[in-house]
Amino acid sequence: MTGIRLAAPAPGWAIDADVVVVGSGVAGLTTALRCAAAGLATVVVTKARLDDGSTRWAQGGIAAALGEGDTPEQHLDDTLVAGAGLCDETAVRALVTEGPGAVRRLIGTGAHFDTTDTGAIALTREGGHHRRRIAHAGGDATGAEISRALVEAVRSAALRTIENALVLDLLTDAEGRTRGVTLHVMGEGQHDGVGAVRAPAVVLATGGMGQVFSATTNPPVSTGDGVALALRAGAEVSDLEFVQFHPTVLFLGAGSEGQQPLVSEAVRGEGAHLVDASGNRFMLGQHELAELAPRDIVAKAITRQMHLQGAEHMYLDARHFGATMWEQRFPTILAACRTHGIDPVTEPIPVSPAAHYASGGVRTDLRGRTTVPGLYACGEVACTGVHGANRLASNSLLEGLVFAERIAADIVDGPRAAPLGGSVPEAHSEGPPAVPLLTAESRTAIQRIMSRGAGVIRSAVGLATAAGELEALGRTAADTSGDGGRKDAEPGVEAWEATNLLLVSQVLVAAAREREETRGCHWREDHPERDDAWRRHLVVRVDRDLRPVVRTTDSSAFPPVRPGDPADSALSAGLPNHPADAPEEP
Repeated sequence: MTGIRLAAPAPGWAIDADVVVVGSGVAGLTTALRCAAAGLATVVVTKARLDDGSTRWAQGGIAAALGEGDTPEQHLDDTLVAGAGLCDETAVRALVTEGPGAVRRLIGTGAHFDTTDTGAIALTREGGHHRRRIAHAGGDATGAEISRALVEAVRSAALRTIENALVLDLLTDAEGRTRGVTLHVMGEGQHDGVGAVRAPAVVLATGGMGQVFSATTNPPVSTGDGVALALRAGAEVSDLEFVQFHPTVLFLGAGSEGQQPLVSEAVRGEGAHLVDASGNRFMLGQHELAELAPRDIVAKAITRQMHLQGAEHMYLDARHFGATMWEQRFPTILAACRTHGIDPVTEPIPVSPAAHYASGGVRTDLRGRTTVPGLYACGEVACTGVHGANRLASNSLLEGLVFAERIAADIVDGPRAAPLGGSVPEAHSEGPPAVPLLTAESRTAIQRIMSRGAGVIRSAVGLATAAGELEALGRTAADTSGDGGRKDAEPGVEAWEATNLLLVSQVLVAAAREREETRGCHWREDHPERDDAWRRHLVVRVDRDLRPVVRTTDSSAFPPVRPGDPADSALSAGLPNHPADAPEEP
């Protein structure tokens, strides 16, 4: 427990619950629905609207061994290969074994997946998969359909929700146990301004941190708030250096910033080819799966080809699909391309890599528990060990489903702690001073620093420069001398987000500097080969001055999150897959 907190007004209101879930994607809403179904008073806090998180942007689908001839063991093998030697096999086995049932329960909740003429779930392939096992909805609108179904279920169950609320910090008691969160509600409603939700269990499902980079597929809300909160609360994070850059993002021009349109891997799964300006397929001979190699391999190949040819982008050619297939199978991507003046029916799509998915995050065990008692993490904000050094395509939605059910089972079956009760928690308790806030303008500066020094290709020199520039930003925020005309940042959403981005960026850079090898989606041009001396994890916490403290695990296995706990394999053995009253079949 660090006692570190963001500078913010004292909470002016508070509500009590058994569990508070922060985030409204597949991970957060699945956890909330399971907890509420078991009779727990559950509150969902979300930064924008309920359906505004990263889940609805997912195009390709959700991976599970649902097809004839496919097995969880084959899904496990593909996941381990993509993870480049750093997956936790026990976590992956839980994912692939429990995955098919979790998808069926999602269908039972109301999600509608595309089907074949015989009524079976239609399945496609994506990068790294040797079989068709990607279930999709609306052609290329899988996330939107999953989000719709879960939001409708939450509203039907009358769960208490707080929308347009940015979570600030974790509340803890004198023993360091979780007692809720502080948050700031934006706009009018039952609550406004800074308040608190007091609960003995907090589930972080806040999504990713793609906004640390200038160009990303992540929505603007993905500012790493959950990882930053966990770090300030004393939790450990792991594998943060493994940021997946999606290989095929619509190229909008040199220097384009912000959220970029994704061109789903499923387009390649249906037979599209990567080509250069002359129409040459450059993935042939580079990997047995060619365009369907794992994402890190494809992103590196595109980047390498761009450098060799002095080009700003490559192309994805799917003209042979024809208009009908584009309109029926990929209507969302077709519309996005045409909005930007590209017609994939008649011309190749210009593409280049952009930041997409964080394979690392807040370190958890197989119950979703973090190193802070009562604090759980699920989905992209978490590091369960499933993804290793590189996420296998479409495993993210599945991970959110499976581990959400595991977290709910742990909370429901665990001892019930009494709610905090009493007066509103005081924000200005004894301890370290609040974190100095960055100005809103610092956000762009952080993104450009990270894109230059910690993007697709990294080196010791670039990372050291990035670390120094980030530290200088932090010093500027901490300078209270009044010299230099610095304008103090006032507490508010933009300042809190920029401050979170700085902390997450500093930890990411610290881990990337430490890992002197190329593995998965971490590409060091000064250490271009994989080195199995580094087949281990980097675990990071911050000290009371918010400086990253990095340690290396003894092996590729994660140590327990609690001293004296058995290994995760033992934890996994007796853990129910889902609450007993959950429907097994749609």
